[in-house]
Amino acid sequence: MSVATLPDLIDRAVSAIGEVLFGKEQAVRQALCCLLTSGHLLLEDLPGMGKTTLAHALADVLGLSYARVQFTSDLLPSDILGVSVFNRETETFQFRSGPIFNQLLLADEINRATPRTQSALLEAMAERQVSIDGAPRGLPEPFFVIATQNPAHQSGTYVLPESQLDRFLMRLSLGYPDFEAERALLQRGHDLSKSAVDPCISPEQLMEMRAVISRTTLSDSLLGYIQRLTAFTREAPEFSVGLSPRGALALVGAAKTWAQMEGRNYVAPDDVQAVLAPVIAHRLIPSADYAGDGNALVALLRSQVDVIPG
Repeated sequence: MSVATLPDLIDRAVSAIGEVLFGKEQAVRQALCCLLTSGHLLLEDLPGMGKTTLAHALADVLGLSYARVQFTSDLLPSDILGVSVFNRETETFQFRSGPIFNQLLLADEINRATPRTQSALLEAMAERQVSIDGAPRGLPEPFFVIATQNPAHQSGTYVLPESQLDRFLMRLSLGYPDFEAERALLQRGHDLSKSAVDPCISPEQLMEMRAVISRTTLSDSLLGYIQRLTAFTREAPEFSVGLSPRGALALVGAAKTWAQMEGRNYVAPDDVQAVLAPVIAHRLIPSADYAGDGNALVALLRSQVDVIPG
């Protein structure tokens, strides 16, 4: 696959998703960047903002098998992973796979489930396998988890621990649509989440795109720039917990993908800035003396560190 082909495929996918999710091109591009980087995506917003529509549209546009699990307080890990059932005829246990054995799993309202059930996803997200009855079972390739969560102040929610937040490459918020996008939505007048999106990228093309992304050049000056950003989060008093090496690797991977989406085989400072907030905001913890949240820390980071690497 040529470098020029990858941006064309992305443009077609963004256009197709735009038929059911109006006015959210930047968020769609960031979501595609997350999936192309082999990461998992956390969508955090108020109910009814299009989170489920985006997840379903991404599965359609990539031609992936898809399952949605509604997380509730009584959901058990076996409801996600599957369970072994005794067959009386053969007198053996037969495994019935759960919805996690799909290429794209939507964990809807993940923070409504108990921590025990939330933790059932950790091994799958980190290692692309699950352990059931003491035996590891591989998951399909590609494998993506898209989780949605309601704001923590809403009733019936459990805060995701930092270790689980760190498993998500990106966290995005769709926000309210602008005036024109909402007008188009109201004129359409039906449930867009049920509208089909034609596949634009096959799983085979997705793997080829990943191979192209892996060959993206990252110069020493850009690497030093990312290290300076990382070091600032660890040293500045506004940060209680800085960016981990895994977080820095996530920033590098997402920047490489964004560069290829822009039609370049090398990373520029603008690529790092384009993915900075969705990649690191949910990983940063403010100090007790700082009143801001993760997004405010990203703004502080941008104001204190030069954009152009030296």
